[in-house]
Amino acid sequence: MQVPSVPPSPNAEAPLQLLLFVDKRPNSREQIRQIRSYLKELEAHFDYDLQVIDVSEQPYLVEHFKLVVTPALIKIHPEPRQTLTGNNLVLQIGYCWPRWQRSVEEYLAACQTQPTPLEAASDRPRISSIVNTAELIRLSDEIFHLKQQQEELKEQLEFKDRIIAMLAHDLRNPLTAAAIAVETLELSQDPNDVRASRLTPALTSQLLKHARTQIREIDRMITDILQAARGNTTEIRVQPQVLNLGQLCTSTLEQFKEKLQLKAQRLETDIPADLPLVYADREWVRQVLLNLLDNASKYTPEFGVIQVSILHRTTQKVQVSVCDNGPGIPEADRERIFKEKVRLPRDEGQEGYGLGLSLCQRVIRAHYGQIWVDSVVNQGSCFHFTLPVYRT
Repeated sequence: MQVPSVPPSPNAEAPLQLLLFVDKRPNSREQIRQIRSYLKELEAHFDYDLQVIDVSEQPYLVEHFKLVVTPALIKIHPEPRQTLTGNNLVLQIGYCWPRWQRSVEEYLAACQTQPTPLEAASDRPRISSIVNTAELIRLSDEIFHLKQQQEELKEQLEFKDRIIAMLAHDLRNPLTAAAIAVETLELSQDPNDVRASRLTPALTSQLLKHARTQIREIDRMITDILQAARGNTTEIRVQPQVLNLGQLCTSTLEQFKEKLQLKAQRLETDIPADLPLVYADREWVRQVLLNLLDNASKYTPEFGVIQVSILHRTTQKVQVSVCDNGPGIPEADRERIFKEKVRLPRDEGQEGYGLGLSLCQRVIRAHYGQIWVDSVVNQGSCFHFTLPVYRT
């Protein structure tokens, strides 16, 4: 059933003005017919204006009048405004009509005694003005949403440009290091190159290890970017398994030591041997550890200290902590840093995209764990996360 939306009222000056809100249910047309017929039967000695509104076509009017059910009939003039709801509107109109009639007669009498009745008439609420107000509200909301979309698109474009620039810079370092290691190893395969004799088994092993480390670094950076491209709404899919968290943490730290040595940073660990097993995705947890270690190394000065510890916090959770003695994080920013693409003033001149902590949070939440930071400005930060203990 097609219910007409509000047209310009032919009786804009009618002293009694009514709005009837209906929906597209099959019985709405019959309700409209009954109400129109009943109003004609009342034989009012004054003009009235009844406008029918389809709530699906005029949702902003519904919001304007704070309606929760249909059908609904609203007397918008004379004041006070009155709202009738339910399927027995005809009975309710009959009960209210004597009062409405008196209020119209009092209004008309007052208009005759006022020196400027036209001004008084122009001040009263009209159906057309209410419809225009609702339309302005709708247009304002649309403009607001369009501005939001514009800002989001602008942010995405700026983020894309920043990613391209940083990617070109950040990928070059590990790529160059890996390439040098591989090229040096190639010398050992050339019997005619005198430099090949210098490649001892220990040096060969060290070069292979260095190349693997750099390739893992590239892989971690690409993972961060791909996850960011999918957006925060994309669910992180984890494949949990029974996991020895202590062993995973130890192997990850071993993998990361070479990067710490570049800044002469010292690593202190407290990983108990009797930790309970956890139920988590090995590769995703490794990614979280690498991201937190990378951040710690990035903000810890040369010859600084990075501490990694694991605590059997409760019977249900194990807590991992990665601490640094860097510049710290202001209290106002400690929630923001876990949002995607957020970079603090301290990040200027630092590598990275503002993606790592957002990804860490999504991974830990996918494990039903928590991640947070404790920090003291100019003293350092400690990032903590929890994972569920495996229950047999």
